[in-house]
Amino acid sequence: MTEQLRLMAVHAHPDDESSKGAATMAKYVSEGVDVLVVTCTGGERGSILNPKLQGDKYIEEHIHEVRKREMDEAREILGVRQEWLGFVDSGLPEGDPLPPLPEGCFALEDVGLAAGPLVRSIRHFRPQVITTYDENGGYPHPDHIMTHKITMVAFEGAADTEKYPEAEFGPAFQPQKLYYNQGFNKPRTLALHEALLARGMESPYGEWLERWKEFERAERTLTTHVPCAEFFEIRDKALIAHATQIDPDGGWFRVPLDLQKEVWPTEEYELAKSLVDTSLPEDDLFAGVRDNA
Repeated sequence: MTEQLRLMAVHAHPDDESSKGAATMAKYVSEGVDVLVVTCTGGERGSILNPKLQGDKYIEEHIHEVRKREMDEAREILGVRQEWLGFVDSGLPEGDPLPPLPEGCFALEDVGLAAGPLVRSIRHFRPQVITTYDENGGYPHPDHIMTHKITMVAFEGAADTEKYPEAEFGPAFQPQKLYYNQGFNKPRTLALHEALLARGMESPYGEWLERWKEFERAERTLTTHVPCAEFFEIRDKALIAHATQIDPDGGWFRVPLDLQKEVWPTEEYELAKSLVDTSLPEDDLFAGVRDNA
């Protein structure tokens, strides 16, 4: 290799990096790949989802600081670099009709302007591969959808010196591949569900699979399965570091790791853009890139 491989993972909130593609990142870190997590917001409007921490006044009043410390711990566990884009969490609107989004939040930013800081980060870090969410955000949180939008603009914009002048954003650079995280896919969920039932164990996925029927959404194309089972423990440890968001006794951890490793030892991605030749399906996000590095 004449040039180090670099992977950028663009996420909406602290904790997203640990629930989506964390084992993949840890695997690449172990191989010497330089991995950078870019977090768009501080998670300021996130709820305290861990019942053991609900009602804690300090956490409620200092949620931004607490989530930053959690991100610091998760970053160390995964062995990645991490930076903040500095946008304000939009929150997840609830109700019928849905309330308006709060003024000044990430999801209400102008997409072209909001892509600027990410363009700057891409030009500085120079990743060959970027991962983010699909157009649905993975699930329809306004910040996830906005993360998708600015990443799509920045993937092209990093090479566009007219829209994003080098004097302000740094020397132009064109990433070579862009992927959507698709770890929460139906084939994986169904495989784990059936494996648990076959072993006489309770499955946490029954309700998920019922809801899938209601959505009637087309299945995504899983182009890339990255083998990373030996890093599932690191993934779970990083996720637990986000203590306000994750209950260590909750549904995330009800499937034994040995069963996960046996039944579904990969994390999945959908190749959205590629400027290099590659053959599908892949087992490596850098397929087609390594030969040119």
